[in-house]
Amino acid sequence: MLRRCNNTLNFLEKVIPKDSKILDLGTQNYLSDFLRENGYNIENTKGEDLDIDFGNYIGYEAEIVTAFEIFEHMLAPYNILRSLKQKKLVASVPLKLWFKSANWSDKDEWDNHYHEFEIKQFNFLLKKSGWEIKKFETWTSPDWKKIGFRPFLRHFYPRYYIVYCERP
Repeated sequence: MLRRCNNTLNFLEKVIPKDSKILDLGTQNYLSDFLRENGYNIENTKGEDLDIDFGNYIGYEAEIVTAFEIFEHMLAPYNILRSLKQKKLVASVPLKLWFKSANWSDKDEWDNHYHEFEIKQFNFLLKKSGWEIKKFETWTSPDWKKIGFRPFLRHFYPRYYIVYCERP
């Protein structure tokens, strides 16, 4: 988890000034707290179902929108992506891995992954909703505590994809 936080912070430091006002699509969590502790001015959404209840954030006073691993939990991320008025976006998603199925639980609906994207799919979603990718990175998600074939593959196959986009 700390590795993901540090990777996200390193990417943000390359593309977003710390004095920017940021709207983060997602409730307050360990990552938003970590970014605040490192000097970023972030306001989180309040837990609404952003597939249908995103109207309060369309004209929100923020220079930048961030969306860290939330779009995979939404049925239709296109709607909010297309409607946002901000000109800058930083978003990360987990990538679809051939050796691991999407997260799904009948007991914990809010944490289900309706999508796990391939890079080309996420790029198309962003382009179709009016965003132009300016910078991107991927990173792996090794699990040093587990032994086995899948934990071994996690050292080599990128698990996360992060992009910085602007409206043309």
